[in-house]
Amino acid sequence: MSMWNPWRGCKKCSDGCKYCYIHKGDFKRNIDTNEIIKTKDFEKPILKLKNGNYKMKPGLVYLCFSTDFLIEEADSWREECWAMMKERSDCDFLFLTKRIDRFMDCIPSDWGDGYDNVIVCCTIENQENADYKLPVFRDLPIRHKCITAQPLLERIDMEKYLDDIELVVAGGESDCNARPLNYDWVLDIREQCIRKHAAFEFRQCGTHFIKDGREYTLQTKDLCRQAKLAGIDVGRAGNKDLVEK
Repeated sequence: MSMWNPWRGCKKCSDGCKYCYIHKGDFKRNIDTNEIIKTKDFEKPILKLKNGNYKMKPGLVYLCFSTDFLIEEADSWREECWAMMKERSDCDFLFLTKRIDRFMDCIPSDWGDGYDNVIVCCTIENQENADYKLPVFRDLPIRHKCITAQPLLERIDMEKYLDDIELVVAGGESDCNARPLNYDWVLDIREQCIRKHAAFEFRQCGTHFIKDGREYTLQTKDLCRQAKLAGIDVGRAGNKDLVEK
């Protein structure tokens, strides 16, 4: 697995952004997160060694995990990124976005019904965002679709949007001020995925985690481990093996 961040910086645009760890970390380092700039890794996928081989190994590539691939300020740079992804057909590029309504304005001219090596993940956190974003997402020409409900802020009914979704990830918020995650909400999404034959992954508990009516306060280092110990992930054949990666 590789990480590729061709630019850095982001802007809060939804309820899930309230306690964004990127903004919090940048604030501690005296960095203005609202400034979107290219990084030194912009051409990372196509850089080569002296022997002519690519420096970045084939496999899954997490794209723009510290920003948003569809953010407006990157419109003039994105075409080059699509070209690099097309060149690196030996890699699967996965990006999350809170701006799925911009997707059709951001694709390359040869997109067609999608690049087979690009996985797009639409992020939601509550029913309002699900009902706005997921109907848009459902109708987009994308070959591999995922949904991330993290931070999950309330119970969400998304079953009617799960046709052709390969994976749904659910998780809580990690912050001293984090809003609580109720385990019942997670289990409910899991059951919706099972009925629709979509893979499901419980990514992390919340700092404030409610189970069986009792609220627990967990350390950040334990959030992913405790979620994995729950043993409720559900796989599905043909979903590019994204669960547990």
